[in-house]
Amino acid sequence: MADPKSYRPQTGDIPLNPGVYRFRDEVGRVIYVGKAKVLRSRLNSYFANPAGLTPKTHAMVHTAASVEWTVVGSELEALQLEYTWIKEYNPRFNIVFRDDKSYPYLAVTMGEKYPRAQVMRGDKRKDTKYFGPFYPAKAIRETLDTLLRVFPVRSCSTGVFKRAESSGRPCLLGYIDKCAAPCVGRISAEDHKKLAAELCQFMGGEGTRFIRELEGKMADAVSRLEYEQAARYRDDIAALRRVFERNAVVLAENTEADIFAVHEDELEAAVQVFHVRNGRIRGQRGWVVEKVEDSTPAEFIEHLLTQVYGEADGDDRIPREVLVPVLPENAQEVSDWLHERRGSAVSLRVAQRGDKATLAETVRENAEQALRLHKSRRAGDLSTRSASLQELQDALGLPSPLLRIECYDVSHVQGTNVVASMVVVEDGLPKKSDYRKFSITGDAARDDTASMYDVISRRFRNYLEESANMVPMVSGELDISDAAAKAPARRFAYPPSLVIVDGGPPQVAAATRALGDLGIDDIYVVGLAKRLEELWLPDDEFPVILPRASHALYLVQRIRDEAHRFAITFHRKKRSVSMMASVLDEIPGLGPAKRDALRKHFGSVKKMRAASVEELTEVPGVGPVLAATIHEALAGSGAETPAVNMTTGEVLD
Repeated sequence: MADPKSYRPQTGDIPLNPGVYRFRDEVGRVIYVGKAKVLRSRLNSYFANPAGLTPKTHAMVHTAASVEWTVVGSELEALQLEYTWIKEYNPRFNIVFRDDKSYPYLAVTMGEKYPRAQVMRGDKRKDTKYFGPFYPAKAIRETLDTLLRVFPVRSCSTGVFKRAESSGRPCLLGYIDKCAAPCVGRISAEDHKKLAAELCQFMGGEGTRFIRELEGKMADAVSRLEYEQAARYRDDIAALRRVFERNAVVLAENTEADIFAVHEDELEAAVQVFHVRNGRIRGQRGWVVEKVEDSTPAEFIEHLLTQVYGEADGDDRIPREVLVPVLPENAQEVSDWLHERRGSAVSLRVAQRGDKATLAETVRENAEQALRLHKSRRAGDLSTRSASLQELQDALGLPSPLLRIECYDVSHVQGTNVVASMVVVEDGLPKKSDYRKFSITGDAARDDTASMYDVISRRFRNYLEESANMVPMVSGELDISDAAAKAPARRFAYPPSLVIVDGGPPQVAAATRALGDLGIDDIYVVGLAKRLEELWLPDDEFPVILPRASHALYLVQRIRDEAHRFAITFHRKKRSVSMMASVLDEIPGLGPAKRDALRKHFGSVKKMRAASVEELTEVPGVGPVLAATIHEALAGSGAETPAVNMTTGEVLD
């Protein structure tokens, strides 16, 4: 651990302006981002007597190896830049609120030519309207099924849509009037997008307007004695009212608010938010976060609001009122920031009395229940992961905790299409964003040990290069718009505590030799052999045998199996591409896009061979010179089978 005195800046060098600061560890990774009204006062507080620091701050400053800062013009700019950097760097000692991926949303892909309504989970996508989250998922699926009666927006996948488009026949939903069938031209792209916008308006809280419009149309149909049409309007009104009835009215109908509540203990905090639109609870979200930084309740609420609304734009995502249990210290700056993102005024306040205060207490009770449930569920998992890592460290006799483990596996079929995988586990959990795939060719593909040497050499050569090319730690002014661009993407800059290779002594020796040739001697290597699941250390005559029921053995087996899965998936994909043989592949200047265009235009290589040069030039992207080359190549291969799947023997064209 670093001594804070070794990197403490001179007091006179720290400006008195507002700004944002970053602490970095010894490999240049950002571990904490903070902002301050006065940078000098805030940074000096981190280098006070260590005995006076809180445990978490003490751990942070002793993990860091450098500090840098950026001067900004106002507290509002500091708030914006702090949010940008927290999202970019995901610092270890900052509280980060991540959406639970299990929450289902109703999503409408307004960015597509023909918007699609669907139930979606996971990360948010650009140009997509989201409503919710809803729980359970069955509720939103039933809601969407009901709404398609009134708003028959496309809900099928891209594959189903293209299949219907090419065949000229809509799917079942098109026949039962739950889809306007844009795939077969029953509705124009403009009218279909307008229909999707109306669905979004209804879900955004304008349901009363649509019900009144339908009631007017029903009355008009009755006056014209069109009773069948009136009956359809009646059923549509009933459908919309059923959707409305699923959300109880809790506040006045003109109320649009997000109500936040927090329940915390010394280590973790649970946050709940109810989204109220038109007086009804439209959705609910929750987070449970580890309190990795020391913050007051006001600072915690500020971090929460900036991260929840940081990617939200417009009045459909940010309501007129935001109710919180305690106001941030710089409440005015946060309000101005919300105002800027929404495009109109936002009231940030604490509910004191009345129905809103009663609902806020209900949200707090939900947060309390969420934290209690989280602790009961996670207690076993957390203790098991910690015990597994500690048991593995003790069994291998390693001096440092296993914070990051990387596992490598090589996959091939009789020496062909050789690939390798790298999977990463941090704190006992997979970190899929750091997974990597390697293609291996040439001499490196002759056997498993040569492949392992190649992969380890490439991975850690990149590590050394990226570590050497770190951006120098320079303090001073920096333009906010360029701040994110100043930091290069580092894919391999973080070294592991342990490297696991799939195999026995030969693979371990190859990995160790690769590290030694690069001059790296502080990364430990172990091999996991499949035969008896024993662990092989470099230069040890006998393996380490873990008890069959030990948590450490289960951990390394799971890591090894994940590396094998990742490698075999990549290998199968690469092999499937290489096993598709066609005479078109041998024609110079004919790339994949033009090959696809030729197949689509002619349907088969046989028809291409019969085509003239002039007919070949009718294909987009094929000029006279390329057409002549294609014609000559196909004319000389008339006796060959034009396209064959080498796995099944199927003639492709």
